Amino acid sequence: MSLTIRPVRPEDRPEWEALWRGYLHFYETEVSPDVYDAAFSRLVGDDPHDFHGLVAETDGELIGLTHFLFHRHMWKLAETCYLQDLYAAPEHRGLGVGRALIEAVYGAADAYGADGVYWLTQDFNTTARQLYDRVGKLTPFVKYTRA
Repeated sequence: MSLTIRPVRPEDRPEWEALWRGYLHFYETEVSPDVYDAAFSRLVGDDPHDFHGLVAETDGELIGLTHFLFHRHMWKLAETCYLQDLYAAPEHRGLGVGRALIEAVYGAADAYGADGVYWLTQDFNTTARQLYDRVGKLTPFVKYTRA
């Protein structure tokens, strides 16, 4: 399989949306159509402080995506990178798509001058965590949200 990782382009909207729907379905959530519109607009916009998106493509078909952003960090001078979403279509898992997307985010962070990349996942996401254990370091932090 010949895999290309590249930035999201405006013409990717239908395939990107199908992939993101799959990602949200995995996490048992839905968003309204206006959120899809706003999210995609952010991804293809030109604000360097907004979200960035990469897609994995093979034979002209999008088979994976990742969304990330750079932000300031109070403990460091350099910005850091938050990898918010990572998804490979189920029929393409186990072929290196997730690893290639993460490594592309690492490359984007290095090019930007960010000194780190971090992400969250649910503890039951054992398949993805097998990859994450190979390409990242598990931290002891626990996430809380507003009650």
